Amino acid sequence: MNNDIKIAAIITAGGISARFGSNKLLEKLENYSVIETTILKFIDKVDKIIIPATDETKEFILKSKIYNEKISFALSGETRQKSVYNALLKCDNIDIVLIHDGARPYILPETIDEAIELTKKHKAVVVGKMAVDTIKVVENNRITTTLDRTKIFHAQTPQCFELNLIKTVHEKYKTSLNFTDDSSMAEAEGIKPYILIAKGKNDKITTKDDLK
Repeated sequence: MNNDIKIAAIITAGGISARFGSNKLLEKLENYSVIETTILKFIDKVDKIIIPATDETKEFILKSKIYNEKISFALSGETRQKSVYNALLKCDNIDIVLIHDGARPYILPETIDEAIELTKKHKAVVVGKMAVDTIKVVENNRITTTLDRTKIFHAQTPQCFELNLIKTVHEKYKTSLNFTDDSSMAEAEGIKPYILIAKGKNDKITTKDDLK
């Protein structure tokens, strides 16, 4: 961790896990739950962790043996965008913020390290993977065109930004559009985030099968 540059991780934990059927963040992986595993990936790499969480998840983390003074909480909003904005408001004295899904516990430490270093240089970085399958555009159950998969990038997290950059973007759009990720908001302002191909597995847990 760089002592001159202060880094925060916002770990989103406010979803209702509708497709999973129960709170997927509290499911056990190996020694820890999903949310604990995710937190542990970041806790030694950042100065602060802010978690917009449901009451259930917050209480679970507060009672967890991994809980320490780096961890704080923000209100969980009606949308992911609102939850992240609530957490950004708590990023005092922070230079870089890493926004990560609580349900992506498989992120590798070296990917986090590389994302931080690239953000220092590029100001906006998105972790993800290039498309492997052929991508089709469909309308009314019929294929209308085939996209060039060499230009298709599956955005994952963390999505990393200079704090002032992403906070300004969130401020602008907080009462208007609803974006599904933070890089889309940056793109709406003409910012072109740098991409980082995630090492290893970085899938999001959505269904019970994903725990396998």
